[in-house]
Amino acid sequence: MSAVRVLVIEDEELAAEAHAAYVERVSGFGLAGVARSAREAARALDAARDAGTPVDLVLLDMNLPDGHGLGFLSKLRAAGHLCDVIAVTAARDTRVVRQAVAQGVVLYLLKPFTFATFRDKLEQYADFRARLDAAPEEVVQHEVDQLLGSLRPTGAPPLPKGMSPETLRAVTAALREADHELSASEVAAAVGASRVTARRYLEHLADTGSAARGVRYGPSGGRPEVSYSWGRGRER
Repeated sequence: MSAVRVLVIEDEELAAEAHAAYVERVSGFGLAGVARSAREAARALDAARDAGTPVDLVLLDMNLPDGHGLGFLSKLRAAGHLCDVIAVTAARDTRVVRQAVAQGVVLYLLKPFTFATFRDKLEQYADFRARLDAAPEEVVQHEVDQLLGSLRPTGAPPLPKGMSPETLRAVTAALREADHELSASEVAAAVGASRVTARRYLEHLADTGSAARGVRYGPSGGRPEVSYSWGRGRER
């Protein structure tokens, strides 16, 4: 089976380079190209189709310099491109997620993320393609359910022992709503938890790629402390 040809559409240079490198690290996938704008992406898709090597999968950022990703997706379909699309974006607006699903986005990957999360999404998509290729020309209900189910994870991975979804949600909200880096003590005060508890959740968010660690010094120097910010670190 030939490699899945992937076009990365991402306007930020470092992110585009990272996503391209990630694609080439996942077995069964090959990089068809990188586009930094909707216009550049349209040209790349047309050129690949004209050359007889159409793109199979698009990794689509929603915030492009010359238009929104959803608008580009509409034009892509109107031009007859039937490639699958995975949204790879920082857009967390429920309206955008709903519209993306309505326009045929098969998976939605939120920035920031680790390579492991990225790989899991691509492998999930590869499983869907493999099942689809192996399916008979006509399917019955349970076969349709299995095909579509391959695009849906069976459930979120469990939290480390002793951690609760409610506290994780509160710590996450404190970081996302802050306009500057926060220390474990500051997060603890915001969510009503101990510093040790807050730090454990912050470290979990940093380890999974959702938050970035930093170092902060007091106004008169002295011992530095670890600070945390939501999604401000480079993807790993």
